Amino acid sequence: MKPRVTLIASALTLLLLAGCATSTTGSVAAGGQSRPQLLLVSPGTVMRESLAYYTQQNDQARRQGTLISSGAEFNRVNAVMLRLVPQVAVFRPDAARWPWQLVLIDQDTVNAYVMAGGKITIYTGLIRKLRLTDDEIAAVMGHEMAHALREHTREKMSQSALGDLAISIGGTALGAGDGATQLVGLGKQLALDLPFSRQMETEADLYGLELTARAGYDPRAAITLWQKMAQLDQGGGPGFLSTHPPSNERLVNLQRAIPSVMPLYQAAHRNAE
Repeated sequence: MKPRVTLIASALTLLLLAGCATSTTGSVAAGGQSRPQLLLVSPGTVMRESLAYYTQQNDQARRQGTLISSGAEFNRVNAVMLRLVPQVAVFRPDAARWPWQLVLIDQDTVNAYVMAGGKITIYTGLIRKLRLTDDEIAAVMGHEMAHALREHTREKMSQSALGDLAISIGGTALGAGDGATQLVGLGKQLALDLPFSRQMETEADLYGLELTARAGYDPRAAITLWQKMAQLDQGGGPGFLSTHPPSNERLVNLQRAIPSVMPLYQAAHRNAE
């Protein structure tokens, strides 16, 4: 191996080692283990970028008259979030002090997502089209909150930053032209970005399952939720190129994990009596 290439490889290895950490304790639904994460990007950077997008999104929805901040539908969804929030301390105590906030947008879109630090966006199309029960709303909310707890946005940004650096330096070191570098970029997308995204989605499913159970919501609602989602998704693209696990794989993983969180759900109900 050429000395320059060896130096680059060593530098990237040091970056990888320096950035390996974990953002939470493990979930019983995930076997109690918390996998190492690549967290090179600072929390402050992720928070600034997330809040900038969050503010822009809310301003646009407000101008369009689609931002719902009160009323029965908002109160229903917000109550689910507030019941879940105290449970996040099980995985990381500082998260219980985050400024968790719900944004409900009146659009036909079937979607929900979370920003770093606990800013959750849900579209009314998700609730209305799927006719979600409170337990199913909790399954959605728990999944999104798990993404924030596990700092998946930060992890994704770190992966992208490292991958882009490797492509740029590696392409130059190996004398690759623009076409070759683009092929390397495509390989990086298929071999790194998308598989890791599916891993994060699976992780959010399992951590979310425990959150909902601890809050006293039936974790089995995650099954009916994703069955409804699968019906909507029929005729979509191949699972291999999706950032989400295939529906059948997701359901198998959830079914396997539910027995581990049912005692938590039952305990929550006993404590509420």
